[in-house]
Amino acid sequence: MDNFEQQSVSSLLSSFEDIINLKNQNLIQENANVDGTSPCGQMNRFASESAKYFARSKILSSEAAKAVNENFIHIHDLDYMAAGTTTCCQIPLGKMLKSGFDTGHGFMRSPKSIMSAMALSAIIFQSNQNQQHGGQSFQAFDYDLAPYVRKTYDRRLKKLMEYRLPLEGRELESLAWKETEEETYQACEAFIHNLNSLHSRSGGQVPFTSINYGTDTSKEGRMIIKNILLATLSGLGKGETPIFPIQIFKMKKGVNFYEEDSNFDLYQLALKTTAKRLFPNFSFIDAPFNLKYYKEGHPDSEVAYMGCRTRIMSNVNGEENSVSRGNLSFTSINLVKIALVTREIDEFMKKLEKYADIVIRQLYDRYLYQAGKKAGHFTFLYGQNVWKNSQNLIQSDTLQSVLKEGSLSIGFIGLAECLKVLTGKHHGETEEAQILGQRIAAVLKRKCTDASEAYHLNYSLIGTPAEGLSGRFTKKDKEIFGCIPGVTDREYYTNSFHIPVYYHLHAAEKIKREAVYHSYTDAGHITYIEVDGDVSKNLAAMDTIIKKMGAEGIGYGSINHPVDRCIHCGYTGIIDNECPDCHTTDEQNIDRIRRITGYLVGTMDKWNTAKAAEEKDRVKHI
Repeated sequence: MDNFEQQSVSSLLSSFEDIINLKNQNLIQENANVDGTSPCGQMNRFASESAKYFARSKILSSEAAKAVNENFIHIHDLDYMAAGTTTCCQIPLGKMLKSGFDTGHGFMRSPKSIMSAMALSAIIFQSNQNQQHGGQSFQAFDYDLAPYVRKTYDRRLKKLMEYRLPLEGRELESLAWKETEEETYQACEAFIHNLNSLHSRSGGQVPFTSINYGTDTSKEGRMIIKNILLATLSGLGKGETPIFPIQIFKMKKGVNFYEEDSNFDLYQLALKTTAKRLFPNFSFIDAPFNLKYYKEGHPDSEVAYMGCRTRIMSNVNGEENSVSRGNLSFTSINLVKIALVTREIDEFMKKLEKYADIVIRQLYDRYLYQAGKKAGHFTFLYGQNVWKNSQNLIQSDTLQSVLKEGSLSIGFIGLAECLKVLTGKHHGETEEAQILGQRIAAVLKRKCTDASEAYHLNYSLIGTPAEGLSGRFTKKDKEIFGCIPGVTDREYYTNSFHIPVYYHLHAAEKIKREAVYHSYTDAGHITYIEVDGDVSKNLAAMDTIIKKMGAEGIGYGSINHPVDRCIHCGYTGIIDNECPDCHTTDEQNIDRIRRITGYLVGTMDKWNTAKAAEEKDRVKHI
């Protein structure tokens, strides 16, 4: 055993001791959605650290391992590399409900009502969660569930007619629709409760789920949209804000954008819901890079996002949409480290291309490893035709023929700090920095385009949603370069292309400056706006923010604001030092919902130290 391997084993054993003794918050709570202190959480941490050690020792190429050790790149979900899992998938809900599916413990037949359809939708999420290491999403939640609203209505009307009630035809139809609406609300309520209570991955977490909706203008589709929003507004059993699913309201001119549009009223309800529950987020079909795929009357052509930002649409190997497709894996580049070792723009660009090439080769190696797995190893993802074209596979088939339709993504972190090193300012401060930031993004996007042509695979660029990574990169760089103002003087690097959370900037200007990066980051992007106060009393201001996002070409955006709840009395609203209702001042009684890299967390003691510091630094964009 050489010295490097001895050090690795020693580090692994040290990590085990930290897990057992609950000593290292950043290790134990690497993911705020997993309780790392629970028995299952601890076992998962043991498995994760062991699997990472195995991947570094036995699977990674020497150049990739060296780049990781030197803090230039980070391979996301390295612990799942040996298992050959992929990151995420936009699940074809409509197709699966229509045909039925097998969970491995029995066949689920096609539902006959919206209540059954919603229950099966939650089961699909839970079943697929154990087959991938990232999130799961439904691309057209409203369209896919609308047929089961109609089935419910037909059944209700038939029963009412059998009762021979003294009502006219239209009165019977009206009553049947009223009963259908009530059942749809109950189904939506149950769906949300299920997704906040079902467990997956050895009981370590609830399924990481997202749903996209907002554009179905049929009576049935509108009923789905309306009631999922109303159920979200109501909250869970004691009024708690639902953490999952992440909800994404799809904005489209001519559908819900303007007052005369069919679903404008539902957009207004979405604003009201966001004001109280932080969801839904908003995606923009009319953004040029999304609109080019859109075909009116074809829901599959509507862009869908997943989780905190993931996106897939282009495809060099087949049909260009997101249904039944997802990301295979992604690896992020530490822009700050490259800037710190070069200090000069031309040298920075050369080294950036070098590490982009290393990441491209590493992603390809991982793709080959994933592609060598057998379909039978993933009984739900491929056995139940979740992934595109997997219906043609038998259990002994390898996966290369279907995985080629997924995406391989280069990510980046710390653009703001990188620009501070190279120009003295970040892109929120000067046009010089903004121009250089776009140049950096353009170089990375070009490397992805070249790789797609060379490998005939879908290489794409993502603005990294770093959670544990935001602090890990910084800590290591600070050990080498010391504390540099505006660069390494905080516990975290700024995610992706975002303007630093501590920098005061008007909302419109932040949107404008970040919007230009959305077109480069075709694998995923998001822009956040922080607002203060009780926004439920100023929906017009929220509407202005969303409309500004649409006007500037944002692909995916969200509004952050305080959401507090008194556990003692149930009051929901903004709570400073004292609950307005019961007047408790005990902080243990206050549940403070905040967004961390895209999803919500109700207890901030589960946040790692870097993200806790980042949340504390956030300023309002007014």
